[in-house]
Amino acid sequence: MDAMELGICLERVIKTAREAGQMFFSQWRRPKTINEVKQHDIKLQLDVETQQLIQKRLLEAYPDIPLLGEEGSHKKITAPFRWVVDPIDGTVNFAFDIPHACVSIALQRREGTGYETILGVIYDPFCNEIWTATTYDAPRLNGDVFRVSDRSSLSQAVISVGFSKLQSNLNVSMDAMVKLTSQVRKVRIMGSAALDLAYVACGRLDAYLESGVRLWDIAAGGFILERAGGKFHHVPIPHGEFESYKLAASNGKISDELQTYLGKLFD
Repeated sequence: MDAMELGICLERVIKTAREAGQMFFSQWRRPKTINEVKQHDIKLQLDVETQQLIQKRLLEAYPDIPLLGEEGSHKKITAPFRWVVDPIDGTVNFAFDIPHACVSIALQRREGTGYETILGVIYDPFCNEIWTATTYDAPRLNGDVFRVSDRSSLSQAVISVGFSKLQSNLNVSMDAMVKLTSQVRKVRIMGSAALDLAYVACGRLDAYLESGVRLWDIAAGGFILERAGGKFHHVPIPHGEFESYKLAASNGKISDELQTYLGKLFD
């Protein structure tokens, strides 16, 4: 896609993300149908319905681009482009009426044996905030260009740590949090990987760490962060779940100090 085509695509994705976000926002504080409960996760019927809406809107405009999402893929992913979608990132927050969840949509282009993200949109309907970026356009928050924070010392940093559903990954995140608590300004546990990355991108946070996260959680946010000048370091987990990663994302200015304290935890 050239710059004009990607710009038109971005407008379509923004419209779709807003519609999907308002769809699940309208169900906030209402009884919710639960499809599955695990020790550290909840799946709602609303996750499925929201992804179906996103899939319908995107396929109407781009019928040849398949969709990979948290709630499944609509066909085999072999095309030159693919959508990567998390319909409600922060489902547990949403299920407990905590107003911190978002829609995350990325467009990726096939490069060799893998894919690279060329467009990212994250929409938080609770705050009515939308983060966007393409390979041709600067990252924007509600239309305004932004950059990562200028904080360069770990002692000044506010860092978010994510906790996945697998015990082995939980242990890694807990170890990281214990090591960092005495070194940083504050540690936060927010519950939405996409929003954590968006917050690092626009300077509200300085880093985000998680030892077990899926592609649809991070594809849009990681791209937006890199476009804002940050570092998005993600490593596939051997023998892990499909498209699962260890992640250490930052403003790029505290990366060396982070590595000093975390050692090989997130390599």
